[in-house]
Parts: sequence; structure tokens; C-alpha cells
Amino acid sequence: MEFLSEKLIYISLFILIIHTIETLAYAVRLSGARVGLIASALSLFNLMVIVSRMANMMQQPFTGSLVDTAPDTNTLAFVESQYRVIIGASTIGTLAGIVLLPTFVALFSRSIIHLSRQGGSVPSLFKTFFSLEYIRRGLNQMHFPNKSYLKGFSLSRIPKRLFLINMVVTAIYTIGVLSALYAALLEPDRASTAIMASGLINGVATILLVVFVDPKISVMADDVIHKRGDYLTLKNVSLMMVTSRLLGTLLAQVLFIPGAQYIAWFTQFIV
Repeated sequence: MEFLSEKLIYISLFILIIHTIETLAYAVRLSGARVGLIASALSLFNLMVIVSRMANMMQQPFTGSLVDTAPDTNTLAFVESQYRVIIGASTIGTLAGIVLLPTFVALFSRSIIHLSRQGGSVPSLFKTFFSLEYIRRGLNQMHFPNKSYLKGFSLSRIPKRLFLINMVVTAIYTIGVLSALYAALLEPDRASTAIMASGLINGVATILLVVFVDPKISVMADDVIHKRGDYLTLKNVSLMMVTSRLLGTLLAQVLFIPGAQYIAWFTQFIV
């Protein structure tokens, strides 16, 4: 276990937190539909997405440094082992988000109401969110998923295409930077080109998410607000989305090396 360094542990914890936040973002629309304030909910959702994306950008140089500090012998296997630990951390983080989902649906419901009453003041929301009283209430609200939370859940009502798209997009987003860095090791003569390809990969994954996934969930939330749909259906779809996200992080383990090989192959057409 020589590859398990202190730096790798810190990076993995950071990735775990990022994926927990991104998974909990699915709770925001549920909360918005629950309290009838979907526009305010989307503001909170966008805030969480920006925070997670910024955090992801911050960890990239540290992840890249793992390549620079890798031993000269057996470099590929060493870096692969480290990066698979990071991918595993994304799975654990997503699982943690799923476990905390019911708790944060309740917490976000209060946050959305507060954001609306404060005229959309995010600093005021943060001030309340991190107050001792709010933290105490949050601990009282904490509860984990149980059989009653899955009441009414039906596989037949799950949009299969949406499930698969979200799973694939999550896998691409999870390995985008890692595969690009590994591709730089496969083709050292085109290393810079391969590394810079990570931005393009994550950009494509984000576009796919915005075009094919987010609008459908938003419309379902709107339908709940306008009595054209029911909250149970929205909750089922949200549970489906976090499940597909979890499977996407597992799929990332499978696609990591093929993705790196594809990036390495593609760079020859750029240089």
C-alpha cells in the first residue's frame, strides 16, 4: 500500500465532500416543490453547484501533483492505484449524500423559506445556516432513509433513458481530469495537450447534464407546484437520479483506463 500517501488521503476526503455536496443538490428541488418556492430553490441549487465546481477546480492541481511525485519505476501502475482510490472516494461521497438526503430535504426546505423571506440575501442565509441554533435544529432533523421513505417507489415509473444518461454523464465527469492526467503519462510527448483536454471533457459532460437531465427534473418540480404532477413521482425520480449517480461513479472505475487511452489517441490529431 505504498501508493496510499497522506496527500492522497487529503485529496480523497476533498473529493468525498465534493460528491456529497453534488448528491445533496438533488434534495434542493425536492425541498422547493415541498414548500412551493421552486425559483428560490433553483437559486440555492445553483449556489451548491457553483461551490462544488469551484471546489473541484481547486483540487485539480493537487491531483495533478500525484503524477509529478510518482516514482520513476512502475509509474503507470502506481498512479492508476492512486487515482482509483480517488474514484472510490467519489463513490463513498455519493453514498453519504444518499444517506443524508432525507435530512437535507428538511433542512433545505427551511433554508429556501428563509432565503425567500430575506429577499434572496445569500449572506443572510449563510449567517443563519451556520448559527448554533440552526445547527441544533439540523441535528434534531437528522434521520436516515428507511422503508417508509421508499414507500410508493416503483421501478416501472423510472425514466430509463434519463437514468442511463445521468449515469454516463456522472462517470465522464468523475474521470475527466483523472483520465486526462493518466493520458499524459501514456503519451509524454503530448502531455500538455492531453492535460488540457480535461476541460473539454468536463465541459461536454456539463452540457449533456444541462441539456438532457436538469430540464426534465425542473419541469417535474414545476408540475408539482402547479398541481399537474405529484410530489411522490418527483421524489421517486430524485431517488432514481442519486442511484444512477452512484452507479455512474462505479462505471467510472471501468471507463478510467479506456478513457485515458482514448484521450491519448485523440491528441495525435491535435498536435
